[in-house]
This record gives sequence, C-alpha cells and structure tokens, in this order.
Amino acid sequence: MALFKDREDAALKLAQALRAWRGRRALVLGVPRGGMVLAAVIARELEGELDAVLVRKLRAPRNPELAVGAVDEEGIVSIEPFAEAAGANQEYLHREIQRQLQVLHERGLRYRARAGAVDPVGRVVIVVDDGMATGASMAAALEAVRRRQPAELICAVPVAASSALARARTFADQICCLHEIIDFGGVGQYYENFDQVEDARVEALLQAAPGAERDSQDR
Repeated sequence: MALFKDREDAALKLAQALRAWRGRRALVLGVPRGGMVLAAVIARELEGELDAVLVRKLRAPRNPELAVGAVDEEGIVSIEPFAEAAGANQEYLHREIQRQLQVLHERGLRYRARAGAVDPVGRVVIVVDDGMATGASMAAALEAVRRRQPAELICAVPVAASSALARARTFADQICCLHEIIDFGGVGQYYENFDQVEDARVEALLQAAPGAERDSQDR
C-alpha cells in the first residue's frame, strides 16, 4: 500500500515532523541516491545545510536488492549475520566491497567537485533516507557520522521496518520515522512514484544548496 505520492511528498511530511530543528543550523545529510531528494527538501524547510553521507550497501549474489552489508567511504565494512546464507562467501564479499568502494570514490569526486564535505563536528546532524528495509546502509551512515562527533545525531526516514529502526537506535540519539512496519516489503512499494534517482540529479541538488559555492577549505 502506497503511503506517499513520491519522495518530495514524503520529505515534506518528514520535515513537518522535524520542525523542532528548524532554524538550528542543522546539517542534513542524505544517503544517495534516493535519500538526497528528501534531504534537499528537508534542508530547505528546516533552513539547514545540505550534504551527502557516502555509503553503499553490499548486494547479495543474484538478489541486488538485498543488502548483506554496507561500506562507507573510509572503507569501514559491516556484514549482516545472514550474508553467508544468502550466498555471499568471503571471496564474493571481497569483490563486492571493492566494487562499491570504487563507486563511492567516483561519487565523492562527482558530488564534491565544487566543494568539500561539510564537517559535522559539534553540529545537529540529521541523516535522511527514503526508507529502511534491513537498515544496513543507514547504520553505516550513522556510524560514519558518529565518528565525526556531532552534537546530536538524528535518523530520519518516512517508512522503515521495525527491525531496521531497532538497529538505527544503537547509533542515533533520536529517531524520526513516520511509519514503522513490522512486515516490511521493499521500500518502493510504499511510494506511488519511486523512480530511480540518477547521479546527475544528486549533483544538481548539492550544487543548488546554499553554501555550495564555498571553497572546500572553508568547509
């Protein structure tokens, strides 16, 4: 059953739930690529700052929608307990990790061509995605941000599996989720329109964000 028209609709509803952070110079980090659409809207509505947190899920063999783990841009890896049962042996995981690290490197060059990453130290940081099934990518994103010592770390998603939310709570100070679902399907089933988001759109969102013109040395 669809809960949202599209990512923009979900973002506006999520921004309303996050209104307590409006005007507090929150740093809103989207999980690319779908999460960036929501993050851009939320950053605008909260008068915050926009950036991306670069993580990639590790895909199961023969089932690319299933995450058997995640890796961040620093190369820190988390593996799901069921990974081997899903067919991801050590050899496969090594190859998949290298593939996803290459994607992260390329995206980092593209997304941050005009400005470096925003420093989250001492900031209120809101990490946003368009939904959580296993929560692997969000957990990796939250863990990566936590290492940078934010003042407050918030996980924000429009819809998520109960198990994924439980996992996110181990990393985030607060959780903002509009719909918690026990028997969770794919994220896309909760949207009427869940078109794929291309890298070019993410680049455009980041370039259009306030502060994007600043030199990377100032960030």
